[in-house]
Amino acid sequence: MKSLKLSVSLVFLVLFQWGLSAQESQTEKPAIIPQPAEIEWKEGFFTLQERTVVCFNSGAEASAAWLQRLLKNTYTQSYTMKGENCNGFSLNLDPNLEETLGKEGYNLNISSSVVSLEAASEAGLFYGIQTIRQMFPAEIENKKVSEEIKLPQGSISDSPKYEWRGSMLDIARSFFGPDYIKKHLDRMAFYKLNRLHLHLTDDQGWRIEIKQKPKLTELGSKGAVKGGRSGYLTQEEYKEIQEYAAARNIVIVPEIDMPGHIYSALMAYPELNCDEFANIEPRLATPPQLFHEYTVGWSKLCLDKPEIYDFVATVLSEMAEITTGDYLHIGGDEIEDERYKEFVIKADSIVRGLGKTTIGWEEVTQAQVDSTLISQRWNGKTNSVVNTPIIESICSSFYYDHANVPGQEMTNNWCKEDGVSLKDAYTFKVKNPNTIGVEAPVWTEMVLSNEAADDRFWPRTIAMAEVGWSEEENKDYKNFIKRLSEHGLRLDLMDVHYFRTPEVEWNSDRNKGVFSEFMPKSKF
Repeated sequence: MKSLKLSVSLVFLVLFQWGLSAQESQTEKPAIIPQPAEIEWKEGFFTLQERTVVCFNSGAEASAAWLQRLLKNTYTQSYTMKGENCNGFSLNLDPNLEETLGKEGYNLNISSSVVSLEAASEAGLFYGIQTIRQMFPAEIENKKVSEEIKLPQGSISDSPKYEWRGSMLDIARSFFGPDYIKKHLDRMAFYKLNRLHLHLTDDQGWRIEIKQKPKLTELGSKGAVKGGRSGYLTQEEYKEIQEYAAARNIVIVPEIDMPGHIYSALMAYPELNCDEFANIEPRLATPPQLFHEYTVGWSKLCLDKPEIYDFVATVLSEMAEITTGDYLHIGGDEIEDERYKEFVIKADSIVRGLGKTTIGWEEVTQAQVDSTLISQRWNGKTNSVVNTPIIESICSSFYYDHANVPGQEMTNNWCKEDGVSLKDAYTFKVKNPNTIGVEAPVWTEMVLSNEAADDRFWPRTIAMAEVGWSEEENKDYKNFIKRLSEHGLRLDLMDVHYFRTPEVEWNSDRNKGVFSEFMPKSKF
């Protein structure tokens, strides 16, 4: 009898252990976003030990620091070491890999004893580390993880579809300062975005210090939309933001919008106006009044005055001097003037003379600008006379100040009445062969707080990130929704006030506490 009981117990134990093994082998694989180009999962795991080494070769020092910072939020005691082929984590920077991986690609191989990452540049290593980060428990984002960490064995070879993967924040209509901008950069980096376009000037406010034109901030920064915030970035703050961005492989793209959308400058320097303010029509405000409304397309520089080009050259020259990136955005949208084309050509020439590449909203390509200018398409209606590189920011897919779902309050749905859905963002297809990438703006007429900005950016910016990174054949909306659902808790722990898109089965509920929905078994 005892023998029979022992046999049954042994059989049960074997079946139980087999069940655990089967369960472990069927564990959900990491929900990586953007979807990698090539991925092959294998059986088994890399288990993070109590002590581990991060070894790196020459040039990969910053990447080793990023990885060690990640490991600091785990139970392991990690240390770095210059060298190759060590157990633990191995980082290899090899410029020769650019032929196969491009400038931003990476190879990641995970065995039972080594997590090996190689790339042609620091950017590639950084993006590989973001992929590794997504394999760690979500709790790593804001606390120390004490539970055992296992990474699935496998190999990933990955590189982006487009060189330009951008987000745009309008800080002119309502001001957002350095703290929020840095948080936004952190979130962008996590999803492998590499351009932050700052809309620095508009009718409501001028948000960047120009030392040769101090009234632009002394007076021009005081305005904002109703309920919005005023203020400006000092040059030191702007430089600090660029340095913070560069560490995350993100380029800051500043926009000085002209010759329209410029009332804040016209108010600060009235001599930029025509006689009797003929350049302000309709006259929604005249100097020294501030403008707090939403209407666009009513202000412009007095293009009949040759001296406005001294102002333009002064502002662009100072912006070029304090901008580390290669680009200056001159705006150029929503303006009608017989001298418009002449202005755009001159402004483009000034930017190129400063050693920068000009970017403009698509209307600028009505003029015979230089072929190096980058056109940012927002409505696709412009009849261009030049063949230029293109950034796709089509409003029906990428204007995220529009509603997440139909009827969302405090949204501006002029382009698409039912809003821009997560699916609208994800299913955008590039058709123009000159396209160098995608960028999604958030205009802030009705975005008055950090929480509101988060709500508009996320999770639609995640969808756009996959559009910019992943090849079309690797994309699938249902699969994306499933992967995105696994990012809910992580986004919560990263303090992102994202819109909880109803069709996504988020893996967290930020509205529940430990006692929510609990009832003790008692007389109640």
